[in-house]
Amino acid sequence: MNEETEAYIAMNRFGYGATETDVRAISKTNPTSWLKAQLVPYKMPESKFTSEVAITEVMAYNQIRNQLKNASEASQDMQASLTQKRKEIVSHARDLAIESTKFSFKTSQVLQARLLDFFSNHFSISRNNLLITALAPTMEREAIAANLSLSFEDMLQAVISHPAMLLYLNNEQSIGPNSRIGRRRKGKGLNENLAREILELHTLGVKAGYTQEDVVEFAKAITGWSVGRPHKNEPAGFKYRVSAHEPGNRVVLGKVYEQRTKQDGLRQGQNILTDLAMHPSTAQHLSYKLARHFIADQPSPKLVGEMKRVYLASQGSIPQVVSAMITHPDAWSLQNQKFKTPREFIISSCRACQLYRPKPNVFQVLELMGQGFFNAGSPAGYADTSDAWSSAQALRDRIEWAGHFAEQVKLPVSEIAKQALGPLLSAKTAETIARAESQTQAITLLLLSPEFQRR
Repeated sequence: MNEETEAYIAMNRFGYGATETDVRAISKTNPTSWLKAQLVPYKMPESKFTSEVAITEVMAYNQIRNQLKNASEASQDMQASLTQKRKEIVSHARDLAIESTKFSFKTSQVLQARLLDFFSNHFSISRNNLLITALAPTMEREAIAANLSLSFEDMLQAVISHPAMLLYLNNEQSIGPNSRIGRRRKGKGLNENLAREILELHTLGVKAGYTQEDVVEFAKAITGWSVGRPHKNEPAGFKYRVSAHEPGNRVVLGKVYEQRTKQDGLRQGQNILTDLAMHPSTAQHLSYKLARHFIADQPSPKLVGEMKRVYLASQGSIPQVVSAMITHPDAWSLQNQKFKTPREFIISSCRACQLYRPKPNVFQVLELMGQGFFNAGSPAGYADTSDAWSSAQALRDRIEWAGHFAEQVKLPVSEIAKQALGPLLSAKTAETIARAESQTQAITLLLLSPEFQRR
């Protein structure tokens, strides 16, 4: 395999397809070095819509709504104003999500963009109410993107203490039975949702051998992990409520986590997360998921084993684990073993055709294709294997979208094919697009070709 072929494999398998800028950059070094150089802090533009702003806006909306509920009369203007406020909050969140995706259209750090998508799905939250709708894209920016070049523990601690995750899995409602609040309000109790999903999905994996008692003990350790309430003069963001924390020592996976002072209750949960992040089962689980996402639906045990070894040796360094993956022979197979998800297909099409404002917009298209922003409907996130995205209906949706998208493209198909696929373009596909009846049909056929649909 020559270096040009490896370069296009790198740009397609670990990015969102080749652009002219990528081709120039990779030609000055080599594919592996080009990828490794991207494993530095992901430089995304700052946003004014932060988690603090989201919480403050939603709490203000809720206050107005409650006032209207309790009012003897509410004018149409007041109702309209409330409806408009809700639309503005949803619009701010949607704009932030779209902005993050559009950044993938042009970024030179395509590997980091792909890793952001991976971890955002790994720590999946779904917009099941207004507050989560507002907070979801802020967690992606503040807790995931900000930690891509650090360790998995850093990211785990940031995600689990982020208001979006705490509220999505109801941990603000989790009250220790023997806490001050628990003793006073008998109706309040323990909520195991967050503890269970951390163990099952975020760290160890479902087959790691933890028990229901581990779930309960862990849930007790993170009681009191809550969110500030601006309407009660608390700063918006993570809030540790000592009065809600279950006092006493906890035993998780056979290890005792002591609580000697009231503030030890916060450290108790943090220390458990630290140990979970460095557990061999977490190293295995995360290495397998990363290899499955980038390389193959069924990655080889050798590849996963090497990534796991590096994970444990590097204290869970994300850049080092990813480096182990991209330097492994399996990463450079000529066979494209991954079928693009709708998100990967849309982004790679926009990059290839240099069409950055397609109509309908990416939010609407991904909703229609079944991979909407923060809408998986489960903490398990969207599926990451080919069979989930290759049904007859899914393929019909791609064909329909590709035809509509191609009508908006101005670049000649020959230029798109050369830039996007280079030596990966097969003779059969080249012949097919050459025989197309129109430019629009030719671009549609290129986007639907096996070498563009797979990576």
